[in-house]
Amino acid sequence: MNLDFLCNDMHLSCMDLDSLILRLLEEQPIADQGDLLVRLAALGHDLTQSTLSRRLKRLGVQKIQGRYRRAEASAQSLPGASIIEVPPNLLVLRTAPGFAQALGLSLDADPVAGQMGTLAGDDTVFVAVLPGRLTEVKAHLARVLAAR
Repeated sequence: MNLDFLCNDMHLSCMDLDSLILRLLEEQPIADQGDLLVRLAALGHDLTQSTLSRRLKRLGVQKIQGRYRRAEASAQSLPGASIIEVPPNLLVLRTAPGFAQALGLSLDADPVAGQMGTLAGDDTVFVAVLPGRLTEVKAHLARVLAAR
């Protein structure tokens, strides 16, 4: 198995496990979790099958047409979210458990002017905003969330 693409200028132990899993799934057809566990173990990440299964679910990975892939959540499938303003340049979006990463991906895919980036956990998304644009970005995100 050729894993050279993972070894660019970064030591593998420093690579985020979620990113590594997604990269393996993107670069190689993986048909079962056992195969993925073997590939991860070869890179120094020993996981149990149940831990891997929970991680795949959290990442939105599903078996599609015989191989594991990240399933893009449609805007219609995301639950609502509340927005909390944290001046001077942070918005906090609270959503249902397990949906923050999908929400963050959706916001990153079509950012509004002034939105610098997102950081998503399980039920919380932090949105970094340029100084002076907080109210404008918050209003835009409120309209986007209301349209779902």
